[in-house]
Amino acid sequence: MASVSSPTNKLSSSVQPQGRMRVLKERSGPSEDGPVVYWMFRDQRIRDNWALIHAVDEANRAGVPVAVAFNLFDQFLGAKARQLGFMLRGLKQLQLDLQESLQIPFFLFQGEAEETIPDFLRECGASLLVTDFSPLRKVQRCKEEICKRVSDLVTIHEVDAHNVVPTWVASEKLEYSARTIRGKINKMLPEFLIDFPTLQPPSRKWAATSLLIDWDDLIADVLRKGAEVPEIEWCEPGEKAAMEVLMGSKNGFLTKRLNGYSADRNNPLKPRGLSGLSPYLHFGQISAQRCALEARRVRKLFPQAVDTFLEELIVRRELADNFCFYQHHYDSLQGAWEWARKTLMDHASDEREHIYTREQLEKAKTADPLWNASQLEMVYYGKMHGFMRMYWAKKILEWTRGPEEALEISIYLNDKYEIDGRDPSGYVGCMWSICGIHDQGWRERPIFGKIRYMNYAGCKRKFDVDGYVSYVKKLVGEIKKRKSESLLSQKAKELRSS
Repeated sequence: MASVSSPTNKLSSSVQPQGRMRVLKERSGPSEDGPVVYWMFRDQRIRDNWALIHAVDEANRAGVPVAVAFNLFDQFLGAKARQLGFMLRGLKQLQLDLQESLQIPFFLFQGEAEETIPDFLRECGASLLVTDFSPLRKVQRCKEEICKRVSDLVTIHEVDAHNVVPTWVASEKLEYSARTIRGKINKMLPEFLIDFPTLQPPSRKWAATSLLIDWDDLIADVLRKGAEVPEIEWCEPGEKAAMEVLMGSKNGFLTKRLNGYSADRNNPLKPRGLSGLSPYLHFGQISAQRCALEARRVRKLFPQAVDTFLEELIVRRELADNFCFYQHHYDSLQGAWEWARKTLMDHASDEREHIYTREQLEKAKTADPLWNASQLEMVYYGKMHGFMRMYWAKKILEWTRGPEEALEISIYLNDKYEIDGRDPSGYVGCMWSICGIHDQGWRERPIFGKIRYMNYAGCKRKFDVDGYVSYVKKLVGEIKKRKSESLLSQKAKELRSS
């Protein structure tokens, strides 16, 4: 399990609450006057970004320039055109806004960050590297390697710009459930759920020019390589679009749709009942803290809806980060509690009515029309309704040869097709459904053991199952039609130009 005892939980800047930054590496030599570099990864925004605020503040204190660096990993955890296209289109906007509003250069690298980031620090003579926080293994190991490779004259700061209460401050251990972490987080909200300071342009400009980025060519390349999972149309990337979803005058969540949130969020037939913010939160194109601040301002109008939203936005999201940070096996049966591992293995050889392969599941070829609809919604729309994700994963446990295979398949499909896949909330969602994480033991039954059970009949009692199946069928048909029309139009253009 992860430890936060080695980095120093101290803050060198007064612009943000004590504890939001921790020191991953302290320089061992004399203080240098090299520039500050912010390696942006999880929090891909300018506004309301504590890591960027900290980088600029540190640069201004030292009288040195600051730059933003981003590394595009080769196929990060299996991301396809859907996820990479969305991310790169957002970054394209970010680079322009960063240059225009703050005169801060943006450098894009491709390859392994363990090599590209230390190389850049060496080339520009940086004295401080600021990075945002992710609890995922790959990112944590990458940072450990960067700490080893950079010069001893470079200090490295990590800022949790993603969570309202920083993960290492909210709790120093793996929490058992929402019940055990809720009080800890709520106690710290007065200190951390505060308004952001105004981000001022750096006092000293970057002397060297940043390399030109051919965004169109780069986006075309990732779309070609990841064409198996195409982009989505319903979700426009970028910070401006994210704020429009939150606060827009036409269809903003807090301005137009909040009233029905408590009642409608668990009904798959009412997708407008959801906030629609998860893609933006995943890619860091909007701050959870900004969402919480704006929600609190309208609490008098809709107290129940706001409280429910803040529970999901803060407590549940930060519980997921806690799990992935303190439990390195967050995506395997090893990460389950002992009671859950035992009950799952006790029933691993129980007879199944159906056994499906990964390919059959991926193509929605099961005997359950409700499950097929949820899978197709994810494959074509890029977002499965949250309530259906639970049923979907639990049926995979019921239809595969054992819990290890079920978990592997559910994570594979979730990461491949969900626009917000490869996220702590996604891993925890699969682990909750299959391994009982953040849940309790229930009445023992075949296959599931003491893991919470869900079935078709239970869904029928909660919502119009036939209506949901029809809704997805119509949705998929419309997406296929638009794709076909787009291909025909493209071919016609090619014929005319030839």
